[in-house]
Amino acid sequence: MRYLSRAMLGLAVAGLFTTGTKAQEVVENNQKDFNEFMNRSGNMYRAASGKPGPEYWQNETDYKIEVSLNDEEHTIKGHIELTYTNNSPQELDFIWMHLEQNRFTEDSRGTLTTPIQGNRYNGDMDGGYTISNLKAKVKRSSSSEYLITDTRMQVFFDEPIPANGGEATVSMNFEYKIPVDGMDRMGRLDVKDGTIYALAQWFPKAAVFDDVEGWNIEPYLGAGEFYLDYGDYDYKITAPASHIVVASGELQNPKQVLSSKVRDRMDRASKSDSTVYLIKPEEVNDMSLRAKQEGTLTWHFKMENTRDIAFGSSKAFIWDAAKIDLPSGEKAMAQSAYPIESDGQGAWGRSTEYSKASVEHYSNKWFEYPYPVAINVAADIGGMEYPALNFCSWKSEGASLWGVTDHEFGHNWFPMIVGSNERRYAWMDEGFNTFINYYSTVAFNDGEYPARLNKTRNMTGWFTSEQREGIDTYPDVSNLRNLGMIAYYKPAIGLLLLREYILGEERFDNAFKSYIETWAYKHPQPADFFNHMENVSGENLSWFFSKWFYGTGNIDLGIEGVRQYEGNYIISVSNAGEIPMPVKMEITYGDGSSEEVTLPVEIWQRGDSWNYQHRTDKSIESVELDPNKILPDVNSGNDSWPNSFYQD
Repeated sequence: MRYLSRAMLGLAVAGLFTTGTKAQEVVENNQKDFNEFMNRSGNMYRAASGKPGPEYWQNETDYKIEVSLNDEEHTIKGHIELTYTNNSPQELDFIWMHLEQNRFTEDSRGTLTTPIQGNRYNGDMDGGYTISNLKAKVKRSSSSEYLITDTRMQVFFDEPIPANGGEATVSMNFEYKIPVDGMDRMGRLDVKDGTIYALAQWFPKAAVFDDVEGWNIEPYLGAGEFYLDYGDYDYKITAPASHIVVASGELQNPKQVLSSKVRDRMDRASKSDSTVYLIKPEEVNDMSLRAKQEGTLTWHFKMENTRDIAFGSSKAFIWDAAKIDLPSGEKAMAQSAYPIESDGQGAWGRSTEYSKASVEHYSNKWFEYPYPVAINVAADIGGMEYPALNFCSWKSEGASLWGVTDHEFGHNWFPMIVGSNERRYAWMDEGFNTFINYYSTVAFNDGEYPARLNKTRNMTGWFTSEQREGIDTYPDVSNLRNLGMIAYYKPAIGLLLLREYILGEERFDNAFKSYIETWAYKHPQPADFFNHMENVSGENLSWFFSKWFYGTGNIDLGIEGVRQYEGNYIISVSNAGEIPMPVKMEITYGDGSSEEVTLPVEIWQRGDSWNYQHRTDKSIESVELDPNKILPDVNSGNDSWPNSFYQD
């Protein structure tokens, strides 16, 4: 600690008594804008550095599942066995599970909270789970007691699951009718050659028990997505022999479900940079390419260290594939499955090309793709992501198909690898993903399709709207008209500002890559992200995080004037907005040359105006703030000098 000398202390005290009545005045400053805005102190589970603490834990969920798909009654029927590992420091008398198909009933909370006029998250109301033969075991004890509330099921044990690694198994039979309209996340679609089944949220899943909330038991309503633990999946899908089944994970029994011709083509695709047909458009109804011509086939898949799985099944699929090259030298396979209606080089004929490019870009730039396949399935779904498998609109083509394919594959990084809580913090997956989508689009085919995230001033109409909401608004609470901005674009712009304006590319990339690597297959909270970015970048960013992610204020920097002063110049700048920002300005001289000057954000700590002395022997012709127009400044009229507002 630095101590005041006696002389300095004397001057300070004397100043108090010589200023008379002015001593009663308090000088206001902007410290509140720079203070911490949430409790981000560390503990044994989550360190203040933004890393998992020395006693961080999370539970594990491993599944064995066998299901049958009935394409006449449109039903799923099956059996599940969950092995639940309790790594927490406390015993568990019960676990909570998600029964998300219960959303599709007349009296579900999701149905009853959907507006009369409907919205994107409409769902059928003639579905829901039938659960039977439930057994919950810990060691030698067995219980069949459970309680279902809407989309949640509480499973009780006769004796608790021991802490610090204790195990339990929960098994049950389940069945339900597959909805046509599955809230734009799953369902079924009739096309010329058959029905496409897009199966997600298709089995009972364990809820997350964590060190922050305990049991995360928010019901499945609509806009809020998912929060799940990691584990290994071993599952079998029995479908009509005419169907092609594509699914998360690696196919274990290709000889039992694929003809020799299709297996040969798949082998060729595994070595090919260009797309190879597995089932050609003219072969969709050619049963000789199936392993059997009638009856059913059972497809066996496995996937390790994943938080979920999904699959598509249809006899209407065109099927193609290509190799994915990963930075380590490992390979994966991009696949696409789509009906004849979606075919064409202007449409789904390029899906595998898009998928390959997307996964390779993110692997090289941020973190290597961990899964054996990356599958794009055409369905009556605008766009929805699951580990290693997407459902995208069967009507998409061109730039639209690239955009949705790239976005859904980007979700493999957020939240499939970095496992945030989507039901509460949509911005930690949608926003981060929208941010990385910008750079992948810029890179794809040297900019074949437009990337607009950096055109931030095109969005100032929303930023100044009286109906705007904060990024921290839960998705199920937000006005759906705002969801695109508060979950996707505003958080993505926030990361863009950090990278392109505040920190610079090198510091940002170091911190963001470190965040991904540190929290891969774990459960970060918002404070973990904020802490990690600050600690790795070496910058206190509370002034930005608090205002941008936890407020509805705006940016409005301005130039008040330029005047000569002792052979140099004074440039007066102001901050009329609620969000302080560093000031970047381009100064152009009378001889036509120019230079850029950056003033740190700390100039706004004491007030909302600042005089900068610019030393030069040249005459200043003009000054422009934010010359690259990165900031979504809501008032561009005061961003330059001279202008119609301020003349010297």
